[in-house]
Amino acid sequence: MLADAPHLFNDLGSLGAAPLILLLVASFAAGWVDAVVGGGGLIQLPMLSILLPHAATAQILATNKIASVFGTLASATTYIRRIGLDRSAAAWLAPTAFAGSAAGAAVAAAIPRSAFDPIIVVALAVVGAYTAMRPHVGTSDPAPRGGTSHIVTLACIGIAVGFYDGVLGPGTGSFFVIALVSFAGQSFLGASAHAKIANASTNIAALVVFVPQGAVMWSLGLAMAAANMAGGYVGARTAVARGSSFVRGVFLVVIALLSVTLVMKIIHG
Repeated sequence: MLADAPHLFNDLGSLGAAPLILLLVASFAAGWVDAVVGGGGLIQLPMLSILLPHAATAQILATNKIASVFGTLASATTYIRRIGLDRSAAAWLAPTAFAGSAAGAAVAAAIPRSAFDPIIVVALAVVGAYTAMRPHVGTSDPAPRGGTSHIVTLACIGIAVGFYDGVLGPGTGSFFVIALVSFAGQSFLGASAHAKIANASTNIAALVVFVPQGAVMWSLGLAMAAANMAGGYVGARTAVARGSSFVRGVFLVVIALLSVTLVMKIIHG
């Protein structure tokens, strides 16, 4: 039960300077990666698990979400100011991603997560191969799209990737990016910007569940949020300055790291 879990880390002073610094550095790095292409959870979540060994799983997940949502909102704001957003696309992505994430969170407890890992590895391999073999996809400005079919595509992306985030979560931002590039015709830079809006929505949906449970370690979470916001701000500016080709390169690296992480998890049980 969460109520029985230790709350030693609600006070930053009890964590110690060295672990706190490591978590803040990890949060900054996670914010940068998330802002560029998604996948920052690969950095932030494992660090929380390692440095807070006595915390409940819900506490780890909730504190990760509170840090991530602030960073995602910071990077989204930077993208909006620098390159703008397709307001119609964002308006469809955000609510459908929220609904999908809430649905995923509702059924997550009933599904053994280990059953998903092999499927995710295969999906990542396909996504990585597809991106690597089509170097020009998502690197140029797309032609405007509209109509009912485009709306349905955006809604399906929001629900499907949002559901994945609610059930599992790792690499959600990256899945949003490749889905928007492949099915919605966006550039990597534009997809990364819109993915921030969708990912912020899925994070908020998770917090709607976690906050009433008392799962968030607020003092630590807010300190990490500040570092994540700084990383998100820098990452978004980097992506805008370097363009879609840079985002595509970082995307391939993140996909490779996520694949290796999951394969190691499967091997070691």
